[in-house]
Amino acid sequence: MSKVAFRRWRLGNASALAASIPMVVTALVVYLGCTLWTIGYSFTNSRLLPNAELVGLSQYQRLWGSRRWLISIENLAIYGAMMLVLSLLLGFVLAAMLDRKIRFENTFRAIFLYPYALSFIVTGLVWQWLLNPEFGIQSFVRGLGFTGFSFDPLYDPQLVLFGVIAAALWHGVGLVMCLMLAGLRGIDEDIWKATRVDGIPTWKTYLLVILPMMRNVFVTALVLITSGIIKLYDLIIAQTGGGPGLSSEVPAKYVFDYLFQSQNLGQAFAASTMMLVAVTFVIIPWAILEFGGKKRV
Repeated sequence: MSKVAFRRWRLGNASALAASIPMVVTALVVYLGCTLWTIGYSFTNSRLLPNAELVGLSQYQRLWGSRRWLISIENLAIYGAMMLVLSLLLGFVLAAMLDRKIRFENTFRAIFLYPYALSFIVTGLVWQWLLNPEFGIQSFVRGLGFTGFSFDPLYDPQLVLFGVIAAALWHGVGLVMCLMLAGLRGIDEDIWKATRVDGIPTWKTYLLVILPMMRNVFVTALVLITSGIIKLYDLIIAQTGGGPGLSSEVPAKYVFDYLFQSQNLGQAFAASTMMLVAVTFVIIPWAILEFGGKKRV
């Protein structure tokens, strides 16, 4: 590289760095600053307005002693485990089917991805209508003559989470499918030809050859799904409102209720800090997997 070209390259980098300074400063002030402010005030007795009266860990002791918070954690764990497994499984299966060069692939891809374009509020309202016993699936089937048919999961504390999971899968599986499909399309066709020549069954090719090659795609999908699980709120509000009782309560709803209804900032900040810790446990392993280890050639 000549000296002139090198100077131009350094000037271009300096210009790019200077242009990024406002964004970096904004991110530090807004995101990092607000995060530290929230964590700090979680150790205070703030009610309607923030105050500096320190109470140590009492907000956290009260939080983990709350039956409502423990139920919300349990609900989120059940919802999260099922969403992770079913989203990855269904997304990959749909992607594998579309990758077989089927007819009307673009149409099917648009149909599967369309729900993701809707907000969680709209999704929740749609599925609330579908699962409503008075004019949803139950009413339709009974109208066909099956008068003994019963299907009202949103009104059953034992089944309400499954109704929420069904709506969430309908909303998000299309995105996972597109990620998986992009990963499958990036695999060299010669690999498929080699496995066919060796007589390896298709299912074994996917399991032992294709899946390991799609590690980065799975990690990306895992991070997106997990972040959506932790911040679950809109869908619950639109579909169940946290009911019946506390059977569909989630941490994000706990935070909003204490923030705006109970007007207990200290308790809301303590709960949101716990959610931040959960997000950190997702980001750190992802960063290690993505950037750690040996440098890529």
